[in-house]
Amino acid sequence: MANIAVQRIKREFKETSKNQIKVDLVDENFTELRGEIAGPPDTPYEGGRYQLEIKIPETYPFNPPKVRFITKIWHPNISSVTGAICLDILKDQWAAAMTLRTVLLSLQALLAAAEPDDPQDAVVANQYKQNPEMFKQTARLWAHVYAGAPVSSPEYTKKIENLCAMGFDRNAVIVALSSKSWDVETATELLLSN
Repeated sequence: MANIAVQRIKREFKETSKNQIKVDLVDENFTELRGEIAGPPDTPYEGGRYQLEIKIPETYPFNPPKVRFITKIWHPNISSVTGAICLDILKDQWAAAMTLRTVLLSLQALLAAAEPDDPQDAVVANQYKQNPEMFKQTARLWAHVYAGAPVSSPEYTKKIENLCAMGFDRNAVIVALSSKSWDVETATELLLSN
């Protein structure tokens, strides 16, 4: 890896260790990092810890890092399947003055202020716009199940347990119910068709 990129990453490690965000080294050559952000207060993600995969290109800081969520999350701008993120600073709005701290804080801000008209996940964006309360409950449940957040919906948890009792995989049940607006019948049809 280019020396300028390594020096920059070393300096940025010191920056992130002083905040509510975290970055760890995955390999010795500074090309693969693991980030972690806390779910912002007063959001469905509050209390959750979200792991991120960060890949540093040779051309960093002149080109952005490649970042995706490892922790599953229900958010219009983040793929519920792959963890891919729709955020302008990770694409065409990147500037060499930006840092990993900037990226992680921007992701925290994105969790607090979704952009449903520029979605990464159309199903989630549709739920966000059509039924905001259901979206919040779904996002809160995903935060509880996948990110360790303390609050969950008893109603949604019961639906998950009922379908799991029928022999379906827990993750598949959560995805099916979430994408089918928590309607057990249509979620069951989806599960049976796979």
